[in-house]
Amino acid sequence: MFLFSNINYIDIFVWIIVVAILMILNEIARFSKIASVGLFIILPILLTIFVWPNTAGPGSSTGTWFHWMKVYSTLAGCLGFMALRYFPKLAKNKWCLLFPPLILAFNICEAVIRDFQVSSMHGVIDGVFMNGGAWNIMNGIAGIINIITITGWFGIVISKDKQKDMLWPDQIWSWIIAYDVWNFAYVYNCVGDHSFYAGLALLVAPTTAAFLIKKGTWLQARAQTLAFWMMFTMSYPMFVTDSQFSVASSHNSVALFTVSLLALLINIAVLVLHIYRVKKYHKNIFKDEVYKGTGAYLKVIKSK
Repeated sequence: MFLFSNINYIDIFVWIIVVAILMILNEIARFSKIASVGLFIILPILLTIFVWPNTAGPGSSTGTWFHWMKVYSTLAGCLGFMALRYFPKLAKNKWCLLFPPLILAFNICEAVIRDFQVSSMHGVIDGVFMNGGAWNIMNGIAGIINIITITGWFGIVISKDKQKDMLWPDQIWSWIIAYDVWNFAYVYNCVGDHSFYAGLALLVAPTTAAFLIKKGTWLQARAQTLAFWMMFTMSYPMFVTDSQFSVASSHNSVALFTVSLLALLINIAVLVLHIYRVKKYHKNIFKDEVYKGTGAYLKVIKSK
């Protein structure tokens, strides 16, 4: 196949199960404060002490600086979002609302740095096959654009229902799709043999939750599902590389170039839309909600 070397029916079945489990865990974390504490505080502490030193050490496919930083930065995001959700005074403080965009930008920046780093790598490195090239640079630029187009964080609100979801009305579908394509290209470029699950499944889960279950919750769902996945792969790194369910990348240079070009073009399109609305409606990109009044924005407001 173009993107992957082999996919059979059992792989598709397991992929669907992975997406379903991620979405179920996300819903559990949405509905229960106690479950969130257990999943995002107690469990990571236990794994850090008793599991990850053995499963994610040097030489493991998850033993790189990136994986260790990613799991803790993602957990930090989950904890920060929990603080906003469960302590009303924090959510009313405009300075505290800077946390979601900053942790999001930080996580994107981690991947951008890794993409640039991998551009000169070839062969098996830390247990992962690398085929670096210009596509890494293209996708790194797409990631930078994705950071630039983050907007409207002062409009973040906490829903009034019992879930107390963190809603970001200005984070509309076009930006989310641009992020998803960029992030898939990043995973495909840098850990290609993980991308069937860590790329496709891990992006479909939060996007589906945000589009079909609770609009405006994409970042919350993204952080929580990513934390679950990172904790799982740090504990069982062989699942995506050497198990009967692993799906290898084709490592095809044309495929790598294509997904990165697509990510770059889509993010450029979102940047053009972003600049157009800023100019037309005289928006302050640091204070205003750029997409306020659009249909996508209003649907989130109505759902709160």
